Amino acid sequence: MKKDIILCGVGGQGILSIATIIGEAATKAGLYLKQAEVHGMSQRGGDVQSNLRLSTDPIWSDLIPEGKADVVISMEPMESLRYLPYLAKTGTIVTSSKPFINIPNYPDESTLQAELDNLPSVVKLDIDSVAKDAGNPRGANMVLLGMAAPYIEILTVEQLRKAISVIFARKGEAIVESNLKAFDMGVEATK
Repeated sequence: MKKDIILCGVGGQGILSIATIIGEAATKAGLYLKQAEVHGMSQRGGDVQSNLRLSTDPIWSDLIPEGKADVVISMEPMESLRYLPYLAKTGTIVTSSKPFINIPNYPDESTLQAELDNLPSVVKLDIDSVAKDAGNPRGANMVLLGMAAPYIEILTVEQLRKAISVIFARKGEAIVESNLKAFDMGVEATK
C-alpha cells in the first residue's frame, strides 16, 4: 500500500508540525517514508509545502509527480488549489474553508469556494472555529490533521493520536491533551 500526501499552507500555520506527526506515526508503523519540503518560513505568510510519501514497499523518489497525490491537506483554500495539478483523479482535498488573506490580490472568496465545490472530492471546514471550540485556538492544524486522518488510510487514527502524544510530550501533558482534543474534533467533523 502507498499514500502520497501533499501538505500546504502558509508560514506559521503548522504545516511542518503535521508533517512531523505523520512522519513519526509512519516510522513507528514501520513504513517507508520519503519527505521533501519547500518553505518560506523566514517570512510569516510565505508558501509552505511538504511532499510525504508513505509505503509498505521501498520508495525511490521524495517528490510526488503531477497527478499522483492521493490527498492534498491544506491549511488554506487558495493553497489547496495551487497544488491541484498534483492531485490524482481519485484524490481528495482536505482544506480549511477560511482563507488566510496574506496578499493584496487574493482571489474573491466566493469564487474560490465555488471552485472548490466544483471538484469531485473536497472536505472543508472552518478549522479555526473548531480549534477555538476545542479550547485550543492555535490547534487548527490538529483539527485539519483529524479531518484528513480517514483519507490517509495507511495510518490509523490511533497511530496518529500516539504520534501527537510523542511530538508534543516535551511541552507537557496539558499541551498534549489540548492537541488531541483538537485532532479528535477534526476526526468527528468528517463523520
